[in-house]
Amino acid sequence: MKDKLRTAILQLARDRGPTKTICPSDAARAVGGDQWRELMEPARDIARDLARAGEVEILQHGEVLDPDANWRGPIRIRAST
Repeated sequence: MKDKLRTAILQLARDRGPTKTICPSDAARAVGGDQWRELMEPARDIARDLARAGEVEILQHGEVLDPDANWRGPIRIRAST
């Protein structure tokens, strides 16, 4: 399931381009269907991993977050340039 989430996050973010963002729920819904809510935390964790690798950026209120920081609340994901 993690590989599918990773692929979905990257594909959705790249499709939107570096000036637009996706929500982790977009990837969770694409992979999990009706059980998408169960995939929200894994999607956020994978987004952190992808941000550490430089493949995406995680944003909150328009500000780029450190993937290793302790943050909470809604986030957005965008493809790295």
